[in-house]
Formats: sequence, structure tokens, C-alpha cells
Amino acid sequence: MTDRAAGPLDWNAIDTVLLDMDGTLLDLGFDNWFWQDYVPEIWGRRRGLSKEAALAALVPRFEAARGTLAWYCIDHWSREFGLDLRELKHGVRERVAWIPGAEAFLARLAALGKRRVLVTNAHPETLAIKARHVELAGHLDAVYSTHPFGLPKEDVAFWPRLRAECPFDPARTLFVDDSLPVLASARAYGIAWLRAVRRPDLSRAARDTPGFTGVDSVAEIA
Repeated sequence: MTDRAAGPLDWNAIDTVLLDMDGTLLDLGFDNWFWQDYVPEIWGRRRGLSKEAALAALVPRFEAARGTLAWYCIDHWSREFGLDLRELKHGVRERVAWIPGAEAFLARLAALGKRRVLVTNAHPETLAIKARHVELAGHLDAVYSTHPFGLPKEDVAFWPRLRAECPFDPARTLFVDDSLPVLASARAYGIAWLRAVRRPDLSRAARDTPGFTGVDSVAEIA
């Protein structure tokens, strides 16, 4: 099954553009490095483990939380690992970067008169650190973290909660994300126009996006 907009987008039929943050507007390479290299290195060093051994020990904990808000919650992982993740993220914030072309895409949306809404599973404090560093808010009309709603985007019950706070017509909304489970949830809710980002981490090759129309980056969306 593919989304109805497998062909070119009909901008006359779109009022609102919902956008993910990490992997859609910002390079997911930061998050992959932070969780797969930086955190295991620090956590392992305190326990006399190599980075590789530490990562092997942490992966099962990560996987147990996948698809839940805990997966994205720095409070949860700070308690789990005994680390101040806010401080760690703040200290390496210079590595946070736009995906090339994302700012121009947001400017193009504004010129078309489309409402630009960021909807991220990132913890509010993670969102704040990144938003300040890249001046995210100046490119968007509204910004939401899923945490105050109590559900991640992977849960179809999240979308009516968002819609109650940020009214939008699913039939006239484009949603762009790099997560296929999230896109499947949005489709199940009835969001008509969907795009999957194939290359969320610029240091890695593009991925397949089975069942969804894919773009290497938002810069390709036309």
C-alpha cells in the first residue's frame, strides 16, 4: 500500500506541513553519534569497559524502550545510565546541524503560504538545546514535542491529541518523517500526503522506504 500522493504533490490541496526534526530537518548523524559512540564511551569508561563492550551492554536497554516515549526521554536515560544527559548534549551542541536544503525548503513553504509545524518525539529539553543552536523557531509557525501529549508519534492515538491542540485537516496535510512506523501511524490516522526521508543521517547511505514515497531529503520535495 502506498500513500495517495505517490506522484507529484498538489500544493493547492495542502494547507499544513507537519515536519519531523531529527533526520528530516536536522542531520540524524548527531543523534546516532551521541547514542552509539559518545554515551557508550562515557558510560563504559566509568565501568572499565571499552566503548564496544559498553554499547553491547546498552543496546538491549535501548531496544526494550523502542517505540515508547522512554526511548526519546533524556530523564529516563539519565536515571538509567547515571549520567547528566542534558549537560552532555549541551556540551556537544555544536555538532547539531541542518540537513542541507532544509532551511530553503522551509522558506519555500512560507512563500507558498503553507503552515509549517514541527512535531518531534524529542524530549522538550533536547528540543530546546537544538532549537536554540540552529535558530529553529524562526523557520516554523509552531513547534511541538510529543512528551506533553503523553504518547509518541508511533501511537495512532497521538494524532487526535495533537489535532486538538493544533487544528489541521488530515486530508489537506503533508507529513514528512524518516521513521516508517511513525509514517504508518500517520497514515492510519488519515493524513493524506506522506513523504519518507531516505537519508536521515548524512554519513550513511540512503535507505529503502517500502510502502512510502521516499526522498533523500526535504530539499527534493516539490
